[in-house]
Order: sequence, then C-alpha cells, then structure tokens
Amino acid sequence: MEFYHEPIMLNEVLEGLNIVPSGVYLDCTLGGAGHSSEILKRLDSTGLLIGLDKDEEALAYSSKRLEKFENKRLIYADFKNAIEVLDKLGIEEVDGVLIDLGISSHQIDSAERGFSFLKEGRLDMRMDRNSELSAYEIVNFYPKEKLEKILFEYGEESFARRIVQKIVEARKLRPIETTLELREIIESALPKKVVYKSGGASKKTFQALRIAVNGELEGLEEILEKLISRLKSHGRMCVLSFHSLEDRIVKNVFRREATDCLCPPGFPVCTCHHKASIKLITKKPLVAGEEEVLKNPRSSSAKLRIIERL
Repeated sequence: MEFYHEPIMLNEVLEGLNIVPSGVYLDCTLGGAGHSSEILKRLDSTGLLIGLDKDEEALAYSSKRLEKFENKRLIYADFKNAIEVLDKLGIEEVDGVLIDLGISSHQIDSAERGFSFLKEGRLDMRMDRNSELSAYEIVNFYPKEKLEKILFEYGEESFARRIVQKIVEARKLRPIETTLELREIIESALPKKVVYKSGGASKKTFQALRIAVNGELEGLEEILEKLISRLKSHGRMCVLSFHSLEDRIVKNVFRREATDCLCPPGFPVCTCHHKASIKLITKKPLVAGEEEVLKNPRSSSAKLRIIERL
C-alpha cells in the first residue's frame, strides 16, 4: 500500500511555527512528511529540518518524498529520544518543534498493522515494528486486573470490566489473533443499543490497547519539558493531540511552564521560585475547521496547542 498521511491543520501549524528561513526545526513525528515538506519549502540553504520517526515504513517513504531537499536529517528514532538525537548532532537549540501525536492514515488503513477494528488483521498495533510488545501479547496474556486498568485509564471505557471478562473467557478456549475477532468479543460484552448507536463500539478498547502497546503517554510530560528547554528565545512549539489523555498532559505542562509561581494559593511568599519559561500562543487549543473535517474526518478530534519560548 502507498504510504500517505494527510497533514492535520497544516496552515495553522506553519503559522504557529512562525518559520525563520535560516532556522533549525525538529519534526518529532515525521510520518508521511506532510508538515515537513512544507517547512522545508520555507527554509533557505542555511536552514535545517530534523525529522524523527520510529516507523521504518514512514521513514522510508518520507526519505523518498524529501530527497530533493538537501538541508534535512531524517533519523529512525522515537521522539522521546529527541534530546539524545540533538546532542549527537551537536545542536544545542532549535527554532521550532512540531509533535503530531496522531496515528497516520497509512497505519490505520494497513490491515496488517492491526490498528483498525474495521479491517481484518493480526492483533499488532506497533508503531515501531521492531518493538517486542504487540496487542496480541496484551490481549492474550495480561492478567485480568491489568487489562481492566488499561481499558479504564487509556480508553476511558465504562464497560471495561464486562469487555475484559469476555476477553478472558474467549482466550481460555483459544488465542485471540485478529482485529475482527477482538471486535466481535467487545461487541458481545456491550448492550445492543451501545453497539448500534456508537458506530464504533470498539474504538475505546482499540485506543487503549494502542496506547499501551506504544507507551504513548509514558515520558510525554518529561520530553515536552526537555524540548521546551532546547527552544531558542522566541522559538515555537506546536503539539497536535488526538485524545483527552494526551491533550491533558500537554495542557498541564504548557500552563505550568507559562506560570511564574506554582505555590498553593494563599501562600504569603513564593517559596518555589519557579519562573515562566514560555508564553501561551493559544490559550485554548485550535481545532480543524469545518471544511477540513469534511475533507478529512480524522481531523475532527485534533487539538493544536502552540507556545513560544521567552
């Protein structure tokens, strides 16, 4: 299948980054290079784009797509290792950072990747296909209590106990191997009105498993803080999130780093000595416009937050 990924809120991201032609920009989640290709068009010969991705298929596609641009470095790496990458490249500061936390259309639509409950494929869900842990291992071998916690915390699934009970019963008979097998089990645990009304009754469970497989929330707060510290003065960071758990982490980090004193209300004297390091460019997240949502329904859940280093 041809790799593709429709860049979400492209114009808003480009405007948010406030691109300096001679600047250094870090695209932490390169994907299909939709955003990066446009960033590169705005850089001159002295500018540099660094693109990271832990999906080798994405990296291979983007390398070909961006081959006409010389001022780039594309690297196989998880964005949570971005600081180590910058250090190896000898880069102390960057002018802009983009983090797109979404899953790509290619990953969703490739049945063999196992991300979609609409397509038959082996339970996988690994963004990095060199990773050992897949959804198959979680679904078939994780203890009941751990599975319930994953569905509650990462999927915010109110029927988590019922779904996990059905999973445990099914895997006693034989391993659950495919996405559609799992979907059938999930739907068997839910009231019929939920299955028929939602149109995607398995969505929360699949989201929870994907987050667990890829460790999407682990270390997110830490890397955001570290990348803020590597922004130049007036450098910008844009973060696209696609579910409330991610957005909550991003929002809390940005608000904290944009605040001078973090002492509890009522303290007569500041004892934390915290100083704001950024300002919020977007006090509330930007969302995709109606026209973009009609063209690309997957943009409907996107939230874009932008900050600037002081």
